[in-house]
Amino acid sequence: MATTIKRVTVQECCNIAPPTAAGDEAEQSLPLTFFDILWLYIHPTQRLLFYQFPCSAKDFLETIVPSLKKSLSRTLGNYLPLAGNLLIHPSNSGMPEFRYSPGDSVSVTFAEWSENFDFDYLTGNQARNSDMFYALVPVLPEPRVESESAFKIIPLLAIQATLFPETGICIGITNHHAVGDASSIVGFIKAWSRAAKLGENQQLSAENQSLPFFDRSVIKDPSGRANLFWNQMRLFQVGSSYLEFPTNKVRATYVLQNNDIHILKNLALAREPGLPHLSSFTVTTGYVWACLVKSAAEAGEEVDDDEPEYFGFAVDARHRLEPPVPATYFGNCLAFVVTESTHRLLRGSAGFVVAVKLIGELISQKVNNKEEILRDADDWIVKYGSPLLGKRTLGVVGSPKFDLYDADFGWGKPNKYESMSTDRYGSMSVCKSREFEGGLEIGLSLPRKKMDAFAAIFSDGLKTSTSQ
Repeated sequence: MATTIKRVTVQECCNIAPPTAAGDEAEQSLPLTFFDILWLYIHPTQRLLFYQFPCSAKDFLETIVPSLKKSLSRTLGNYLPLAGNLLIHPSNSGMPEFRYSPGDSVSVTFAEWSENFDFDYLTGNQARNSDMFYALVPVLPEPRVESESAFKIIPLLAIQATLFPETGICIGITNHHAVGDASSIVGFIKAWSRAAKLGENQQLSAENQSLPFFDRSVIKDPSGRANLFWNQMRLFQVGSSYLEFPTNKVRATYVLQNNDIHILKNLALAREPGLPHLSSFTVTTGYVWACLVKSAAEAGEEVDDDEPEYFGFAVDARHRLEPPVPATYFGNCLAFVVTESTHRLLRGSAGFVVAVKLIGELISQKVNNKEEILRDADDWIVKYGSPLLGKRTLGVVGSPKFDLYDADFGWGKPNKYESMSTDRYGSMSVCKSREFEGGLEIGLSLPRKKMDAFAAIFSDGLKTSTSQ
C-alpha cells in the first residue's frame, strides 16, 4: 500500500541484490585503509540528480522501475562492497572492515511527488527552501547488532527514484562516506546509468577501464597510520548523523561562465603578478570565499577583525601518491589541505586576491608536491577535526573532475545536480556547468539573510571586475 511521507507518496520499498552466480556463496571482505577510517564518523553523502522526462505514473511503475532494478542489480555485481556493510567489532576490539555476504542488498525506494508544481522550482538556480529537497533523499537503514557475533552492522548505500508525473524523475543516492570518495561513487553512478540506458546488452565487464579496482595493497602504509587513526577515533560512537528540521536555510546555485573566470584570472594577475598557481578552481573558490566573508556584516554577523577564516578541501591523491594508485581504485584516497587568513584581510578591497594567493600557495606547495601531500597526515585528525569545529571555515565538496551531468539513464543528461552536503557546516559545492562549456556551478546553503547578502556581493563583484 502506498504511503505519504512529506511531499512524496512511496509506491514501493525493496532491496536490490547483486546477481548471484552458481556456487558463489563465499563472503568477501575488505580492510579499511587510513584514508577510509577518517570518514567513519562523518555524515552520509547525499546527491540528487534531476531529469526532465515526461512520464506517466503507469509508465514509471511498469517500465522505468523494472529497468532501474535490473540495471542496479547488474551494476552492483561489479560493486559488491556497496551492497555489503561496514562491520565494527564488539567493544571496538579490532579494526573495522567492509563485508559482503551473499544475500546482502541495497535499500531502494520508488516514490511519486505529491504536488504538481515543484520540479521547475527545485531545479532552478534561485534561492530555494532547503527542507523541500529531503523528501527526495533516501535514508540509510539504521545500524543493527548481529546477535551471535555482536558486530555492529552499518549499511553503506540507499537509493530513491521519485517521479514528478508528466514532468521528470529525481534519482537520490545516499552513501556512507567511509566506503568511497567522490571518484568512487560517481564511477558507480555512471556505471549504473550506462547499464540502464543500454539495457540487457550492456557488458560492463568488457569495459576493463571502467571496472572498479579494490586491491587495498596499493595504499602503502609503512608507518601503521591506519592503526593510529583507529586508535584516535574508535572511542567515538559510530552513527548516521542526519539534519534536524527545519534547517532554516535556502539553497542557491551560482554559475561562473568561462568568460567570468577569465576576467577573474586577469584581475588577480593584474593585482598580484607573481601568483604561484592560477586556475579556474583557485579564482572560483577564492572569489566565493571572499564574497562570503564580505557578506557577514550585511547579514548582521558580528565578527572581530582578527578572527581567523579557514578554507580547506580534500584532494584526490590517486595520481599524487608514490607509486600512483590506479584511477579506478574504489575507496577513499583523499588528502586534506587547509589555509587561513583573517576576517579583516578577506573582507577588504584586496580580499579576493588574498584568497586566490593563499589557495594557490596551498596547491603549489602541497597539492602538487608528492613529497608534501601526506607529510602531515599523522596529524590530520588532531589538526582538522575538533579544533576547527565552531570556527569560521569554508570547505569544498565535489570537483569539476567528477562530472555527473553526463550520467544518462536513457532520459538525457540531468537538468540539475544538487550536492546536499552543503546544508551541513560551511561548505560550497563545485561542479562543471551543465550549460556553459568551461564554466563552473557553485552550490551554497545559507540562512536567507546571508544568501541575499552574498548574492548581491557576488553579482556586484563580477560587474565591477568586468568594467575594469
